[in-house]
Formats: sequence, structure tokens, C-alpha cells
Amino acid sequence: MSAMKLSRRLFLGGAGAAIALPFLESLRPRRARGGAAEAPKRFLAYYVPCGMVMSRWTPAATGAAWAATPILEPLDTPALRPKLSILSGLDNRPGRSDGGGDHAAGTGAFLTCTHVRKTAGSDILNNVSLDQVLAPVLSEGLSYPSLELGTDGGSSVGDCDTGYSCAYARSIAWAGPTTPLPKQTTPRAVFDRLFAGYDAEASAAEIARRQRYRTSVLDHAIDQADSLRAQLGRTDQAKLDEYLTSVRELEVRVATPPRVCQPGTRPNDGLSFAARARAMADLMVVAFQCDLTRVITFMLGNAGSGAAHPQVGVTESHHELSHHMMSQSNFDKLTLIEQWEVGELAYLLGRLDAIEDSPGVSVLDNTIVFFSSEIEDGDAHRHTNLPVVIAGGGGGTIVQGTHTRFPNGTPMANLYLSFLQALGAPQARFGDDGTGTLAQVLA
Repeated sequence: MSAMKLSRRLFLGGAGAAIALPFLESLRPRRARGGAAEAPKRFLAYYVPCGMVMSRWTPAATGAAWAATPILEPLDTPALRPKLSILSGLDNRPGRSDGGGDHAAGTGAFLTCTHVRKTAGSDILNNVSLDQVLAPVLSEGLSYPSLELGTDGGSSVGDCDTGYSCAYARSIAWAGPTTPLPKQTTPRAVFDRLFAGYDAEASAAEIARRQRYRTSVLDHAIDQADSLRAQLGRTDQAKLDEYLTSVRELEVRVATPPRVCQPGTRPNDGLSFAARARAMADLMVVAFQCDLTRVITFMLGNAGSGAAHPQVGVTESHHELSHHMMSQSNFDKLTLIEQWEVGELAYLLGRLDAIEDSPGVSVLDNTIVFFSSEIEDGDAHRHTNLPVVIAGGGGGTIVQGTHTRFPNGTPMANLYLSFLQALGAPQARFGDDGTGTLAQVLA
């Protein structure tokens, strides 16, 4: 009897593992698509460092008639403008530093709205970030609960900003109060993680081979089950019947060719900063398109980034320029950098909008993309009136196409509570100062 039970366990476990191979798309738990009631909602947080030149960022008019400013000009297209909103007046006061270090403190609070402990040691203390609250809800059953990506790496230990740990300066995703999630910064490594072994040249033949293999695995599982039935008691036979019913349902789905995911070309090594940013945008798009995850965070530079931007003719450090001292020359150079950053956002949004989730509904329509920085102005280091763009409709839950100015003192955490409600993970409070949703944001 013990030998027979062992055989049964091996059969059920082994056959189940074989049927659930990663390329069996029909076994992956998915929310309903197309005309069904529940859309595949997604969230993407896009961080840029060093704030903005707010006089060249903020539209003068509110409502739908807002006119694009120099920095926002890349978003002012007939396709994108109706699918995004500009928000003014939101504060992340928990991001204020304790005596210097506002870049790191603000970045640590970027998605947590929590006043982080000032330390350069191992006793870091923050909170769970918005993306990690959403990940188990939106990405349930997918290959990756979330992806953490960026352009610049570096260790999470040490002093990165006036006594603040590098963990705060280099991570916006936090799984827990003491657990920053490291980001991947090499596009080729990200591609290999997501699509290890993919061969574009052999994809058609491979797809056909996998289809044949799926069928043979199912046939073999059914043959084994039929031969095992006579050895089982009544209870185990009932359990086996339930198993075979699911296998037969799977046969029907396997007979329909799966949607083919085309990840594109594997990125090269040694890319420039601008090329890394563009490659990461393409990887974010394909990760959503292939439904590998529905939650992504992306850092276009670490806190207080000192990167130069030769792609727009600026060779000085971004951080040094952000201490502009009211110089028009510095403002002009910062505007070029910030317009490029917004242009990269526009590229990402355009690609997401070009992919259909269902007829007439794009991936962008079912996504909330949040774009902001750790501070408002790079010289003043304020954490009030932060620059914010939200794009995508969140599956019809988010207001689009407007510029909204919020009353002074409105917490950023209330925007995050609005996102949580829109994406199916409502909470009563968030961070240090989030107490309710924003009616102006929710559709």
C-alpha cells in the first residue's frame, strides 16, 4: 500500500509539473480579458531625480484647456493628451530630511510617503511601498509579482546623502520597513531574466514544437491516470476524476494556438545612459505585453543624480545644475534635460498605447503610469507642489485629459490611496499622512 501511494504521489506531482511548464500559457492564472467584466489592470511608477524647473513645467490653465509648457511639450500630442493628467499642489512632506539629505529622504519616501530614519548604517527604516501593496493583487499568478528597473546601479549600503543610507537613494520599491528591493540596471540582464533562451530566428519552429509537446504531455498524463485507476480506492478515484476533468479542459485550450509573445531583440552591452533608458522602456512594454508582471518601478537615475546628458548637449552634472542659483543659463540646460525625461515618458506611453488588450482598448488604457520626482525644485529642495503626471485610465477608473490644481497641503499619499482604490486594493490610510482618496482623480 505504501509503495502504491508513493507511485500515486509521484504521478500526480510529476504529471502536474510537466503540464505546468512555463510555456503553457493556458495554465497561467489570468484575469478576464476582452469583453469580460474585469480588465488586466497595471501600475508603473516612473521616477526622475532632481526635481523640475517648475516655472517651465506648470501649465497656467486648469481643466481640459491646459496649454503645454516647454517641459511638458513632448506629451502634447493628439494621441497622448487625452490619456494623461497633470497634477499640481501635491505634497510629500514625509520626504523632508532631518538636516540635509533631501534627495535621499525624498526618494526613500517616493512611494511610501513615510519619513525615513536618518542613518547611514544598517538600521534603515521605511515602510512598504505602493507598488508592493499592489503587486500581490495585480500580478497574482504571473511570472513576476513586480519588476524593479533603473538606469544607475550601486550598493544599498553606505552614506549617499548627508548621513542618509544609499538604500534610500537607490531604491523606490520597499517590500518592508527594512527591505529595499534592488533594481536591475543592465537591459541585457533584464532581457535574459525575462526571456532566457529566446531565439527569434527559431521562434516559429519552436512554437510548433512546444504545441506538439504540450499535446504529448497531456496524452501521457491521461494514459498514466487510466492505468492507475484500478489500483485506487473510491476516494482516490474521485480525486483522480477531478484531476482528469481539469486535464481534459486543458486539452481543449491547448488545441487553440496561444498568443505569441515576441520580446524583440536582445539589448547590447555597454549602452550609453540614454540608450539604457530607451532599452528599459522597451523592456517595460514587452513585460506588460507578455503579461509577465503588472507592476513595474523605474528610476531614471538615482537620487541627486550627477549624470551628464550629452544626448541633449548638456555635459555638466544634472545635480550641480539643479542648484541653479536663479541662473537663466542653468534653467535653460535643466529644461533640456527635463524635456528629454518627459520625452522618454512620452515614448513609453506611446508604445503602451499601441498595444491592444482587447479591441479598442490599449494596454495604456488599463494601466496607471505615475511620473514624478523626489523634490519640487532642485535648489530649494522642497517636498511640496511636486511635479506629477498620471497617464492611462486604470481600466476606466482614472480621470484623464486635465490639469488639476489641489489645495495647499494635499498629501501625495491621498493620490496613492486613490490608485489603490482604482486598482482593486483599497485602504483607509497610507504612509504617514494619507487619510482619504481624491475625488478629482477617480472617474
